[in-house]
Amino acid sequence: MADLSQEQWAQQLKEDDNAFILDVRTEEEVEEGYIPNAKNLNIFKGQAFIYELEALDKDKNYYVYCKSGGRSGQACGIMSQMGFKNAYNLLGGFQEWTGEIAQ
Repeated sequence: MADLSQEQWAQQLKEDDNAFILDVRTEEEVEEGYIPNAKNLNIFKGQAFIYELEALDKDKNYYVYCKSGGRSGQACGIMSQMGFKNAYNLLGGFQEWTGEIAQ
């Protein structure tokens, strides 16, 4: 797991052909906009969140974000414990994101 600045996260994501973008915010937050191609798994769903993570390919590189970087940091820690090789937390989260946004 690594915490990446907005610039590092965006640059690394752009160059990664094994990337998977994971949005761990609530559905209500996602309705306000999201990073294109992100899959939403709400971390507040508890055990259901764990089950959803278990269905993912552990060999992909996960770029994880939430609103400010706290929940995504927690998600990266959980993923690391579950055997995911690479999980990158977006410091500052979606609220500081200056890249492309989908609605």
